[in-house]
Amino acid sequence: MSRLSTALTMVGMMPVWCAAAQAEAGVGAGGAPTVPGNVAVRTTGTTAHGASVPVGTAADNAGRANTARLGKAGQGGNAASHGGAHRAGPVRHTSPVKPGPVMARQATAVDVSARRHDFAYQEAQHIPDATTRITAERLTERGVVTLRGLERVAPNLTIQSINGTASTNFYLRGVGFNDFTQNNMAPVLTYVDDVAFPYSSMMNGMMFDLAGASVTPGPVGTEHGQSDTGGEVHLHTNDPTDAWHFGATEDIASYARSRSEAYISGPLARGLSFRLAGQTQHGGGWQTNPLNGDHLGDADLWALRGKLRWKPDAHTTILLGGHFTQDNSEVVSAVPVHRLIGKQPLPDMASWQQAEWSSRPEFAQLIGRKAGIKPSEHNQFWGADLHIDHDFGPLTVSAISAFETERQGEYTDQDGTALSQADTYRTIDANTFTQELRLHSSNTQDKLQWVVGAHYQRTRMNQRFFFDYTDYTPARGYMMSTTFGLNQESLSEFGHVSYRLPHGVMIWGGLLHERDERSITGLQSQIFGGVTRNFHGESTTSDQFAGQVGVSWQMLQHALVYYKMSKGFKPGGFTANNTQIQAQLDPFKPETVLTYEAGFKSDPIPDKLRINGAAFYNDFHNQQILGTVLIPNYGPLSEITNAPKSESWGFEGTIEAHPFSHLHLTQNLGWQRGNFQDFPTVNRAKTNAYYAQHGVWKAINDNFGGVDNGQPKLTLNGSAEWRQPLARAYTLEFGPDWQYRGSQAITPGGTGFYRLPPYFLLGAHVSFRSASGRWEATVYARNILNRRFAESGGQATTTYFYIPGEPRFIGGRISCAY
Repeated sequence: MSRLSTALTMVGMMPVWCAAAQAEAGVGAGGAPTVPGNVAVRTTGTTAHGASVPVGTAADNAGRANTARLGKAGQGGNAASHGGAHRAGPVRHTSPVKPGPVMARQATAVDVSARRHDFAYQEAQHIPDATTRITAERLTERGVVTLRGLERVAPNLTIQSINGTASTNFYLRGVGFNDFTQNNMAPVLTYVDDVAFPYSSMMNGMMFDLAGASVTPGPVGTEHGQSDTGGEVHLHTNDPTDAWHFGATEDIASYARSRSEAYISGPLARGLSFRLAGQTQHGGGWQTNPLNGDHLGDADLWALRGKLRWKPDAHTTILLGGHFTQDNSEVVSAVPVHRLIGKQPLPDMASWQQAEWSSRPEFAQLIGRKAGIKPSEHNQFWGADLHIDHDFGPLTVSAISAFETERQGEYTDQDGTALSQADTYRTIDANTFTQELRLHSSNTQDKLQWVVGAHYQRTRMNQRFFFDYTDYTPARGYMMSTTFGLNQESLSEFGHVSYRLPHGVMIWGGLLHERDERSITGLQSQIFGGVTRNFHGESTTSDQFAGQVGVSWQMLQHALVYYKMSKGFKPGGFTANNTQIQAQLDPFKPETVLTYEAGFKSDPIPDKLRINGAAFYNDFHNQQILGTVLIPNYGPLSEITNAPKSESWGFEGTIEAHPFSHLHLTQNLGWQRGNFQDFPTVNRAKTNAYYAQHGVWKAINDNFGGVDNGQPKLTLNGSAEWRQPLARAYTLEFGPDWQYRGSQAITPGGTGFYRLPPYFLLGAHVSFRSASGRWEATVYARNILNRRFAESGGQATTTYFYIPGEPRFIGGRISCAY
């Protein structure tokens, strides 16, 4: 494919469009008939290793079903990235043709064969990484419309909502933590079109009009952005097109759920093009209150995204983007599974789709919301970004500037009963500015590839938490609030080089330095009608290095092996959502990890069998973990702390098979183990048990050395699909999909109700589409067996609760694209 890319780039773009026009008319090379829709214009980008990677969809990222025919399998690669992921998004420009057999850094390739590729991302098989690359079509097929859905298409990935809300926590290879306040940098960073979102809640409503996604295990950071220990999740959205395209999708399912998407893209003037896309989500609530029959969980979200691309000359591309999301959706409410404090019986639920919640008028008045408020969001997110790329010949300069904001108002009932024992409302007013500058080599055929750059981030945040403990008597019996501000700045400098040696061997290395400064200010804890406490500010500075070295060997045309060592770094921070004493504001320390990884990529039978895999070992120092602090005469509270020494190990793999005509199989497998080698902290289970027996709070301390880290040991997801052409004009596709997640401890050493049970979910779909991809109709089902399962859990005050997962959903989807 790379040779074809080079040839097409040298000859010019005219053959590309001629070939595309011939294919649309059903005529292939030499006038031979071809199957309509089998011509795919594939946009490619490169890593710092110089390998060409498909990064967009067909027809210059024009749309959805009609643009992804080349990569129906939807998975691409599996092994950890030293760079391919963040440049695996839609391309920003096409570099000019240079004399001689030198391929420009980004080019466009055309496959005009009558046989489409059965596996996506062919070029990524030559990149030594563990990145899972997912096509837009696979995301649609598996119903991935939120960040949480990505765990259905990637190995060793767990994504959980925070108390049933739109905010999420990520665990990749078991690396992650539960940060309810969302004021600390997550171990797994999220990106949209190369823009870092340091707080995942800012990405709410962004999962539409996608060109694809990628998931890269950590550590990362030597080629872009910020250092991180857990890895990265990237969303790649469609870019403006030089020809007119438009399309729409309507999805209707059980519980009156509807999702609508539409886009339009095309030229405005010579060198100037635009794209406008939007989505709405409504309905879908499936919880009811057994006390009064109230309904809960309906979505109410709309979002817009716009892009304007200007190419003033053949060397320069300027891309301006903006987005806006308004989310007034109701959330999934907690279901208590055990009473920790008090004698009141737990709610008697006739069905796992029932839940109790409460909202006292006095609390609604305090927070400025209407009486009878249900657990819900009232969130607004908007942002803008500017990408500038210029090819100077021997090097290309890329600059990315972005400004993101969030305005959150989020109400949850965290005791899961009709009593007001842990009703919580939080507001977040935050903005983040990021600036990245990169210089990198332009000619991908050079043996030496390099990138250097710097990344700056500045965050300003104000949060306020309101708690209604009126029915939590005699211990509390009041309403209270905690208010604080956060100021943060970081600057990182990075560099990465790779060199191709003879006989298919490549070596590479990278280095990053990052300094992060953050401070917490204006913290006040107020009991309404009681005591107000003011706490002095705290600050913390992290200043460390991260890096990576590795070697790979393309031992055969369709077989690559690699080994690498990486050091990752993540700054420290604060826990501040419910502060009672000054000691709670002591910052937790930075986290570092040394990772050893070996992997392989292979196509033993090209277009018939693909097997990719990677094994890893993580050696952590001061791993950041959600632990417990006991406040005398108050009770246990969650806080992020450090485990001085811990480790984890495991492997992941992807198998794609096309054993015979029409049948296509995909299986992702992730397995990992880990334990704390030294972790002295409060044993929450024993502390709660002591209080239940004696009625007095006493901290029971343990060292969890040798205890399992609690992350799911086994995760599986996959699909089987039968693709049947009908009369050369249509295609019928159908098959099941599945997902399994092992049990997960919510607290260190958790057993019993402190551990989420394992679950297995089964889905299926039937799709009927035109061979050209202009339209498609799908009927699908999720959780066909209507299994009861918990996707997350935790403790607020008096009860231990689970957040239940969705029941069976049956729906239909119609889409068109032109």
